[in-house]
Amino acid sequence: MYREGSGMELLVVLEQLVQLIRPVGGLSSAASSTLSRLGRAGPQRMTELAQAQRISQPGMTQLVTRMEREGLVRRTTSTSDRRGVLVEATEAGLDLWARMRAERADVLQELIDRLDPRDRTTISAALPVLTQLVESAYDDQPTTSATPR
Repeated sequence: MYREGSGMELLVVLEQLVQLIRPVGGLSSAASSTLSRLGRAGPQRMTELAQAQRISQPGMTQLVTRMEREGLVRRTTSTSDRRGVLVEATEAGLDLWARMRAERADVLQELIDRLDPRDRTTISAALPVLTQLVESAYDDQPTTSATPR
């Protein structure tokens, strides 16, 4: 149906892996993804978050408001532009993000451990290429000081 190594083939596998680890952490996928981005990249403007998460500005505002009520994020004034508002993960948010990452990594590790040693080696060998793929996608996007490179 699809050529070997195609984007569709990779997409199907990634979607299934995400389904396996998504329940860990108890957050919606949008909240989990936003918290993950803040944990990795640090404080960001609301517009940057909305663009990165591919949701509307009003949608991101609602999400941040819910996450703020749960104590996971807070809004702060930008030091470079007093009119600008930054969203940053709180200590509780960073703790939850770290626990979710560890739990998800454990789930993936259990699955990997079931594989034949040669297959585990193949996955390990593919990781640098997949990392390069992700990094090249970030290189193609407009950047700000808060966007990872």
